[in-house]
Order: sequence, then structure tokens, then C-alpha cells
Amino acid sequence: MDPIRQPFEDARATLEAFLADPRCLEGVRAFAQLAGDTLRRGGTLLACGNGGSMCDAMHFAEEWTGRFRKDRAALPAMAFSDPSQLTCIANDFGFDEVFARSVEAYGQSGDLLVAISTSGGSPNILKALERARARGIRTVGLLGKGGGRALALCDVGIVVPLATTSDRIQEVHIKVLHIVIEAVERELFPANYAV
Repeated sequence: MDPIRQPFEDARATLEAFLADPRCLEGVRAFAQLAGDTLRRGGTLLACGNGGSMCDAMHFAEEWTGRFRKDRAALPAMAFSDPSQLTCIANDFGFDEVFARSVEAYGQSGDLLVAISTSGGSPNILKALERARARGIRTVGLLGKGGGRALALCDVGIVVPLATTSDRIQEVHIKVLHIVIEAVERELFPANYAV
């Protein structure tokens, strides 16, 4: 095995499996539709995840508030990633509550929560999804390993097929996030994509 080439081949196989599964592409289309609808109605895009998935949640949020392709108005998005809030909530209520409390604090009916979990089984992700549902907040799950318990709690669940390791799953997750941002931006700011 070539330790450099083989991971690229594995990544390509994962992406090809994703593209070959109509449920995956339909999930991405539904995610883009929900994100666009949320922003058009004045809602906020909320995102959470653990470890590398938190980094993806932060990346997702900053693309909306900053610049993606070209200059445009800032759009409301936030990741639940503030260390002081996370550690305060974890200290006071336990780590399982860190995202659910943020959903409670910031989420409103009409918002969209994007929960990112390579396993679909992280207790703090499950509680955030449950809290969002109770508050009338729509949910998208970017998941792996079959989707876990999180899949049943999502309005739209996108499960990366084939991959069994977090790195391969996360590589597809970031592609999905970028593609959704581009799709929504093309609709809301078509001049940014004029030839």
C-alpha cells in the first residue's frame, strides 16, 4: 500500500459512493433549500459539532458572515464554539448540555440548526437536536457511520456512505457545507456568479 496515494483513493471512493446515492444528493438539495428559506425569512443558521466537526461548524458560520466568493451583505450564522460558554455550561450542567443550552439561549422558531457528527451518537448533539425540535427549529444533520440516533432527530439527515473513519467523513462534510453555501449564495446574490 502506498501510504500517500491510498488515502487519496479512499477519499475518492467515499465521494463516489456519496454521489452514487440519490439520498445523499437529495439531502444536500433539501439542506440548501432550508438554509435559503431560513435566511430569506430573517432566521439564523446555527451550527454545532465536536472536535473537527466543531471546526467545520465554525467554518460554516464564518462563510456566511464574511465573504464566500465575492463581497455581499453579511448573513446571520453562528457556531456554538465560544470556550467560555462551553466550559461554563459543561461545569454547571454537564458536557451533554453544552449545545442544547446554546440552542435554548439563541435559537428561535424559524432558525436552522446544523448538527455535525461523524458518529451520529454524541450525547450533546442528540440533546441539541431534541431541544431544537422542541423549540420549532428545523434541523439538518451531517452524519456518518449510518447516522446513529441523530438521524431520526433530523428534518434532513445527510449520511456519508462507505467511510468508517472520521477523517473521510469530515472530508465529505466540508464539501457539503461549501456546496450548500454556494447554492444559496447563487440564489440570493446571482450577480456574484454572473459571467
